[in-house]
Formats: sequence, C-alpha cells, structure tokens
Amino acid sequence: MASALNGAGNGGGGLMKVSLLRFQYYCVLGAVAGAVIFATLRYMPAAAGGGGAGALSTTSAVGTAAAPSVSEHRKSKGMVVAAKEATKVKDPEVLVFNFGDSNSDTGGAVAIMGIPIASPEGRAFFHHPTGRLSDGRVVLDFICETLNTHHLSPYMKPLGSDYSNGVNFAIAGATATPGDTPFSLDVQVDQFVFFRDRCNDSIIREESAPVDPKDFHKALFTMDIGQNDITSIMYLPYDQVLAKLPHFVAEIRRAIRTLHKNGARKFWIHGTGALGCLPAKLAIPKDNDGGLDEHGCIIKYNDAAKKFNELLSEACDDLRLQLKKSAIIFVDMFAIKYDLVANHTKYGIEKPLMTCCGHGGPPYNYDPKKSCMGVDKDTCKPDEKLISWDGVHFTDAANSLVASMAITGEYSIPRMRLTSLVKPAKSNDS
Repeated sequence: MASALNGAGNGGGGLMKVSLLRFQYYCVLGAVAGAVIFATLRYMPAAAGGGGAGALSTTSAVGTAAAPSVSEHRKSKGMVVAAKEATKVKDPEVLVFNFGDSNSDTGGAVAIMGIPIASPEGRAFFHHPTGRLSDGRVVLDFICETLNTHHLSPYMKPLGSDYSNGVNFAIAGATATPGDTPFSLDVQVDQFVFFRDRCNDSIIREESAPVDPKDFHKALFTMDIGQNDITSIMYLPYDQVLAKLPHFVAEIRRAIRTLHKNGARKFWIHGTGALGCLPAKLAIPKDNDGGLDEHGCIIKYNDAAKKFNELLSEACDDLRLQLKKSAIIFVDMFAIKYDLVANHTKYGIEKPLMTCCGHGGPPYNYDPKKSCMGVDKDTCKPDEKLISWDGVHFTDAANSLVASMAITGEYSIPRMRLTSLVKPAKSNDS
C-alpha cells in the first residue's frame, strides 16, 4: 500500500490527495466493520446449536444488527395480529345502547358541563358522587346488573370509560323534541351512528375497536325519554297539552326507525312515569288541593303522562308490524311508579311524596331555590326508604323496585321478560 502511494507521487499532487482520501476511507470502513462485528459477538445470545461465531461475515453481522430475523419478524407480526384478532373477535355476551334523559344518565351531563358534584349524591351505593342524579343507581344500572354486565359508561365521559358492553348516550335534561336541548334524542342517535361507523373504520384498518360491527345487530337498545317534553308544556291548557303529545311520540318513532336502519333489532322502550306524584311538581304553590287525586298526586300531570304512554305504546305496535324480524317492547313505567305511591306500605315506604335530599320539611321537603348537594339537616337518614331523592329523581331503593318490576315482563307490551329479549341473534337479519 505504501509503495503504491509513493509511486503515485509522480503523477502529481491531486492524485496523491485522492489516494490518501481512499486510504483514510478504507481505514474508517474497516474500523466500523470491526466495531460492528465486535458488538454483535459481544451482545448476541449464545447459539442454541453451539455453532461458532467465526462463521459470521461482516455482511451478516450488519444484517443481524439492523433488522430481526425472518422468523423473529413473523413471530412478532403474528403476535400483533393475534392481539388485534383477540380484540376484534371478542364476543361480548351483552351489548346495551341507551338513549334518554336524567332518568338513565350515568354521568354524561356532568362530564359535558364540568359540573362539580358533591355528597350526598351517590351515598347509598357508590359512596361517592358519580354524576347520577340519585343517591345510588338508576334503573339502567339495575338492567345491566340483571344482564350480568357492568354499568354503561357515558358517551361523553373522557376518563375511565369502558365501551366494550355498549354506550350510554343519555343526558340529563334531554328531550325527544329536537332543538329544545343540545343533546336531544336525534343528536343521541347521531352519536350512536358515529360510534358505530368509527368502530367499523377501526376494524377495516385492523385496529382494535370497543365493539365489533358484526355484534350491533344483537345489541339491546333501551330508551327512556319524554318526561322533560311533557313537564315543559304543563303550563298550557290541557287541550293544548294533548295536542303536542303526538309530536313528542313522533320523534321517538323516528329515532327507533333510524336505529333500525342502522342495525338495531331489539328495543326496550320505557314510557314516562307518574309525573303528578313528583314532589317538585307538588311543591308548586296552588290555590287548593282540588287538582289532586286520592293519593295526593296532580291529576293533570298524571293524565298527560298516561296519554303520552298510550300514544307511545300505539307507536310501538305500529313499528312492530312495519319493522319485521325486530322485537319492540313497550314498558308501562307509569303503572310501575304510580304503584309505589298508591301501595307504598306494601313496599315499606312511609312517606311516598317526600323528598329525601331537600329543604323545607313536610309535606314535600322540596325547595326549588336550593340544591340537594351539601344538604345535611333536612336529608333523610340512609336507612329511610323514600321514593324521591331530590324531588324529581328516584332513590337507589326506589329505582331497584322499579327495575325489578319492569324486567319481569308483567308491565310490558307484548309481555316479555328482559332476559328473554337479550339472546344471541341467529343472523344479521334477525
């Protein structure tokens, strides 16, 4: 190598410089190759077959350091695919998608609004506030427990949500009528369609999804909405109230149709409750008690609720005939909730029209100017069994009673137990 460089000197200084650069290049390359070989031999695990490391060339050493072997690549790729497949094909025993208002909201409204909540909310079951407007569970929670699945996570809850068994789209204050509230029933249905489409997109991209699109057809779709629509018009003369009820029902009918178009086949539709028995309505100042029935409930409110349920039941009957191979169950929540008041002693309830978490004392312990949160003096004792938690929503104990009666099928049209409705479907058309 030295003689060559010396001889090249006769050719001029440029050639000498090029030769010198080549020499430096080969030295650097040799050093790098040596370092790679040393690192490979130093840190590679011993061969299982006991083969010597001397058989490795510079090329093979670089190849080993730069990329895993074909077998390792196939193995790692297989593990990833297996993990994806395990997520994709996970077949949940129960899927539930719920739509509604505060009667079934499990924390959606407080998550959206960032509303701070405090005790005594949630004291009876969760032992801390959850965003439910109750001291414990709502009827939807008991439905999930009956179906042996965990409570539904709110669609709008950013932390701690688990959508593997469905989604709760219900938002406190929601109405069946579009435009009256930000998250009316039509918006909730749109959210479901968005959720379903995103799940489908994820599966197509071979990514994990909380629900496999092929499972949507066998899910249970529950709905409990209409109470806010009715109570918002009760200041009107009764004939005008009756004239508006069909519009509310038409929105629920439209929602069921849209859900069916997007794969829903099993519907569990709640009617509204005995609105005239709510302490929040009873506490409204009135000239006399002439508008109350024998159990102390407001007749006008209850008549409107019963008429709404009658129209909703008829709508379910019509849809049942039109949407073939679908199960549409109407549950008469008025009959169930009114029975808690009319026959309260049978259920161990002493004061059926009293608010647990309220202000003012008897007869209703309700003051619309004061919130339930932070109440101490006028809050009922934990072992007292009352129907109303805050004047509008039910206690954990009352919701337990309501759910236990609703799931039996005795108050449903057609008569069907909830557990009989939730069975694996045979095909996508069933």
